[in-house]
Amino acid sequence: MISVYVRCGRLSEAVDCFYQFTLTSGLRPDFYTFPPVLKACRNLVDGKKIHCSVLKLGFEWDVFVAASLLHMYCRFGLANVARKLFDDMPVRDSGSWNAMISGYCQSGNAVEALDILDEMRLEGVSMDPITVASILPVCARSDNILSGLLIHLYIVKHGLEFNLFVSNNLINMYAKFGMMRHALRVFDQMMERDVVSWNSIIAAYEQSNDPITAHGFFTTMQQAGIQPDLLTLVSLTSIVAQLNDCRNSRSVHGFIMRRDWFMEDVIIGNAVVDMYAKLGIINSACAVFEGLPVKDVISWNTLITGYAQNGLASEAIEVFQMMEECNEINPNQGTYVSILPAYSHVGALRQGIKIHARVIKNCLCFDVFVATCLVDMYGKCGRIDDAMSLFYQVPRSSSVPWNAIISCHGIHGQGDKALNFFRQMLDEGVRPDHITFVSLLTACSHSGLVSEGQRYFHMMQEEFGIKPHLKHYGCMVDLFGRAGHLGMAHNFIQNMPVRPDASIWGALLGACRIHGNMELGAVASDRLFEVDSENVGYYVLMSNIYANVGKWEGVDEVRSLARDRGLKKTPGWSSIEVNNKVDIFYTGNRTHPKYEKIYDELRNLTAKMKSLGYVPDKSFVLQDVEEDEKEHILTSHSERLAIAFGIISSPPKSPIQIFKNLRVCGDCHNWTKFISQITEREIIVRDSNRFHRFKDGICSCGDYW
Repeated sequence: MISVYVRCGRLSEAVDCFYQFTLTSGLRPDFYTFPPVLKACRNLVDGKKIHCSVLKLGFEWDVFVAASLLHMYCRFGLANVARKLFDDMPVRDSGSWNAMISGYCQSGNAVEALDILDEMRLEGVSMDPITVASILPVCARSDNILSGLLIHLYIVKHGLEFNLFVSNNLINMYAKFGMMRHALRVFDQMMERDVVSWNSIIAAYEQSNDPITAHGFFTTMQQAGIQPDLLTLVSLTSIVAQLNDCRNSRSVHGFIMRRDWFMEDVIIGNAVVDMYAKLGIINSACAVFEGLPVKDVISWNTLITGYAQNGLASEAIEVFQMMEECNEINPNQGTYVSILPAYSHVGALRQGIKIHARVIKNCLCFDVFVATCLVDMYGKCGRIDDAMSLFYQVPRSSSVPWNAIISCHGIHGQGDKALNFFRQMLDEGVRPDHITFVSLLTACSHSGLVSEGQRYFHMMQEEFGIKPHLKHYGCMVDLFGRAGHLGMAHNFIQNMPVRPDASIWGALLGACRIHGNMELGAVASDRLFEVDSENVGYYVLMSNIYANVGKWEGVDEVRSLARDRGLKKTPGWSSIEVNNKVDIFYTGNRTHPKYEKIYDELRNLTAKMKSLGYVPDKSFVLQDVEEDEKEHILTSHSERLAIAFGIISSPPKSPIQIFKNLRVCGDCHNWTKFISQITEREIIVRDSNRFHRFKDGICSCGDYW
């Protein structure tokens, strides 16, 4: 009866049945009783009680009962207790060895698992398929390719390569090492394949960022008559997202709903939320999340990440606050990695510091991903010294923290320092990845380091064998364009081996806006409207190019085209935190309680600046209005309102930091330099692209942005 309950998954009833047996039947349990009931234990208290019964009845030396005790203690994370039992066993069969290896695997102790394997082989106990299946994931987890290859050699030597269980685990191991050719060879040599085999090879290519091949295997699997299961669909959601296949995302969602799999496992629900978020269909992601019958911490993390990655930082923060109200959900490492980029985006330094305190409390300071997000947060909130201090405290054996610190210096316009960190990274033997070069090329672009950027673009391919992605090409176009080499930028696009996307043409259009090249801007905008006609920012850029040269009919034409397509310009805003409260100002804002004092301060400051030689640059007013109205429009720009509010609300000579959702205009940039000189303050402005630190009438960007 106990065994039947266990086989049917009714574990609590199995344990209750055992207690009834011992208390009411008058019968004595035998060694057949304990393995199933130990498997059914759902808490350590029951496990220890049953262990006491084992000792009382003298079954602790039975090899099957002892192996079951090992499994039970390992399941509750007590590998040290299991090891003591294991060492005391007078007789150990392969099942006992497998139990101990599996226990160390479950507790994430790869070194001990491999040590047990060595002891097992020294005692002359042969590995069986279960041993192999337990130890292969350990080799991958500990990045021990040599042990993995030696075990594969053992498998071939002892005729285990045609065992289905073994072959599936070999595919998974080689996939984790990125050795796709070996994984495919194992798959091709299999005499028999089950749904796990197909799932393994599909997941292998999906996780290696080869969604086309992964989708091909999924199609072949269907043609072979193998029905996909829940895990197949988990991989398929990721494949669809990587392929940016919005149409088939609905098909996948419908397939899952018809089988009612959302009720079966929260994993598939999380995968669908993630799929929609990566496709940018955030409303569908939210709807699926709301409809999940059970939500775990990964469900919340996935939605937070989805909002943050789609530029909806405020919504991500709201979801995090809702999660905090759920008593049954405890934030984990993934939560902090999800929410910190959102705080970085809006410049919420105070909230970021609170997360840092929680990270310290939960002993996650040395987790490379959490620590890297903290480095990024401090850097993007203007605290570059704090970012540096934290960077030197975290493990730096992977490229992840190096990428963050290079990026931080890039957005602060400190290109030379970013390049120095890259050289240090190479000196310490850390291999750069494709993200490293995105950060590096961006740093070169923001600092006008054209020749260095070209050199690193070639180094990426020739020395490190990294094939450029569209982001790398976009960085190069931006690099040439910002420096005024518009012809070089256009030629670079025309010679690209891949089709340029909106980000490439957008970088060129932005450069045309900076340098006033209307002809090339028109070419770039035509290409942009072909590949992305729904992004209002590109219409704004082209409209601004026409406005700069006074072609108001062109301005009207572009703006009416945007209106006809139902597109609205993103309103410019700037935020500032004063006395633990964040105030947001929009251009021309007159709703703030202190707006009269703010405008009085602006008039006084402007009068002082003009006496020092400030002349408003009215070319940055992109409306066809009278000259005196243009100066009034410049005065009411959102960053000026935020800075004036900061001046009247904080002690003299104290620093001011503001965040702006759009780029700083040239006149506001010049205006802020004068303000920093008059008020003797350091003024830090983070716009949509980078940081500007104004002090004593000078900006850290060197007027290059």
